[in-house]
Amino acid sequence: MYAEIIINSDALDIDKLFTYKIPYEFQERIDIGFRVKLPFGPKNKPIEGFVFSILRDTSIKFDYKVKEILTLCDKEAMLTKNDIEIIKFMRKKYLCRYIDAIRLMIPVGIMKGSKEKTKKVIYINKEIDDQELNKENYINLYNFILDNDGIFSKAEITSNKQFSLYSLNKLIEKNIFRVEEQVVFRYNVRQYETDSSKKLTEEQSDCLNKILSGTNLKYLIKGVTGSGKTEVYMRLVEEMLNEGKSAVVLVPEISLTPQMIERFKGRFGENVALFHSRLSDGERFDEWYRIKEGKAKLAIGARSALFLPFQDLGLIIIDEEHENTYKSEHNPKYQAREVSEFICELKKCKLVLGSATPNIESYYRAINGEYELIHMNKRVNGKRMPFMKIVDMREELKNKNLSLFSKTLLNELDETLKNKKQAILFLNRRGYSTFISCRSCGYVFKCPECDVSMTYHKNGYLICHYCGRAEQVQKVCPKCNSKYVKFFGAGTERVELEVKKFFPKARILRMDVDTTRFKNAHESIYNSFKNGEADILIGTQMVSKGLDFKNVTLVGVLAADMSLNLPDYRAAERTYQIITQVAGRAGRGEDEGKVIVQSYTPNHYSLNYAMEEDYKSLFDEEIKLRRLMGNPPFGKILLINCNSKSEEKLKNFMYILADNLKKIVSEDLTMLGPVPCIITKIKENYRWQIIIKGIFNDEFGEKVKDMLYILNKSVYNEIRVSIDVNPNNMT
Repeated sequence: MYAEIIINSDALDIDKLFTYKIPYEFQERIDIGFRVKLPFGPKNKPIEGFVFSILRDTSIKFDYKVKEILTLCDKEAMLTKNDIEIIKFMRKKYLCRYIDAIRLMIPVGIMKGSKEKTKKVIYINKEIDDQELNKENYINLYNFILDNDGIFSKAEITSNKQFSLYSLNKLIEKNIFRVEEQVVFRYNVRQYETDSSKKLTEEQSDCLNKILSGTNLKYLIKGVTGSGKTEVYMRLVEEMLNEGKSAVVLVPEISLTPQMIERFKGRFGENVALFHSRLSDGERFDEWYRIKEGKAKLAIGARSALFLPFQDLGLIIIDEEHENTYKSEHNPKYQAREVSEFICELKKCKLVLGSATPNIESYYRAINGEYELIHMNKRVNGKRMPFMKIVDMREELKNKNLSLFSKTLLNELDETLKNKKQAILFLNRRGYSTFISCRSCGYVFKCPECDVSMTYHKNGYLICHYCGRAEQVQKVCPKCNSKYVKFFGAGTERVELEVKKFFPKARILRMDVDTTRFKNAHESIYNSFKNGEADILIGTQMVSKGLDFKNVTLVGVLAADMSLNLPDYRAAERTYQIITQVAGRAGRGEDEGKVIVQSYTPNHYSLNYAMEEDYKSLFDEEIKLRRLMGNPPFGKILLINCNSKSEEKLKNFMYILADNLKKIVSEDLTMLGPVPCIITKIKENYRWQIIIKGIFNDEFGEKVKDMLYILNKSVYNEIRVSIDVNPNNMT
């Protein structure tokens, strides 16, 4: 017997299957998906690999000496046959290496050798009467262990000095107590308040019945904010669990997990596993094995939760399916929605996408019959959608208002605070000032390692949001020695300070990357605001998604044009989505909500459609532009991004690459570049790109990938290359 194996290595040259002989003693145990140790290279260095297939044909002849597998690393397979199919799909579609996809399937802790955490705890071994114990301290210790049987270790029992180690050891020696090793679960053992099922509206019932009784595998729920999509998700999950099947609920960001955890744990208890990037290696290990062993049948998490080892998967839910975070920026650069479609067809499970503002491509596929489209147009309990108003900031400027806030927004904030209600202020930029410039000569303080301006933070430092470099702010221009150094633009830190000036008694919380760096920070801020410990929540996109605060009656959107000015064909779509989503945080309780949107381009169609909650008109406008320009869903975009510390070598390589690409790019495809990227340098590396647009298949992408890596190896080996199909970010 022989095994075809993928080597656990980043080297491109060995991104292929290698054949090894299976020793006789392993032939009964080994299977596809096993992790093995094997000799590799001229020196036969032991290395790790994964079994992709097993060849049972003993008549195979090899023209080279076939090496033998050394040992099996685990008692069971780490990957299933379905996992292997998903890995092959991702390698072909997203032009990644086998090992990139494998690492999605198996937590890094397992690769590093993580084990389950254990501790030795004390149990009662036999029942005895008080006379047999003789001493009062023995009796007290016995009663304590009786009340806490199998909970505490020796160290924990003796830590408060109430009980002595001598007494504890004596009773173990007498065989009254016994010591046993117990597995310690490392994450989310907290108990949550019970979340009972809520009475469904007519729309919710129709939606639930269509999905449960439907023959389709794929569904898109277009439900307005507050229409009760989460309750539908929970009923769907409940049905799957009752059938003995597993389910996964994907959320776009960690900021949504506290609320989802609270509701799903409150409804389904310990049956819920959590999986996202803020978990430690040990916590990820525990959750992964809970799913693998069937101890948890439901997982909630970011896009990586999609690859957990579910048994009998029946349902995949992608909440806020339009969000950019479902597209990975690292290899493999996969789109969770596309991978979910492949999995649902492979495993015959149902896929449910949900959003108030669906991705244009998803909605296009729904109206063309690839998904079953379900509308939920009313808020639960007949609550009205919030009143929305655009404020023209150009008029504010004419009226000498130089503040970040329009008079309308300040008046509404004042009214909200007087009524003991809460407000959310949204600005999609962190920091204090966007950049610092010299008014005398025009010099802009830029990061020396990246071609971007540094952001000023109120701690007195300029910080690069690309490489993390921090420098103390200078009061003198380094170019002309002028003292006329001025702060321009605004971020969430400045908004916080400005709010304190106008409303000194207001209690304020801020939710952005800077305030949520630490573990459980999201949950802490979320709970504080939910419990009424703050009046105003200021934040970036984290506050626009899924959060449900009953006391929020006002939402203010500052600088609504910011996302409109990005060099991206989806700029108008994303602006509509952001405004609609953040607006949906208002008026979810008994009181009506108001939304004030501040803009310097108040007549832009995406803003006006957002005010009217007219997604269909936005879709019609956008789909015409997409068709005209050949952008998705009418074509694909292949982005080739290369970087190097040597600008000259990079430039030469890109022109050689372009000449070679012209030989395989047909006339119906468009090639743009080579040109420097919009951000030409990051972390001292210069960046150039080539874009190929049009209708092409996966095989064309593989041709480009092969050409790129072969050329790179033969010309300049130090140039780093990246390929992305339909990228989120083209800067």
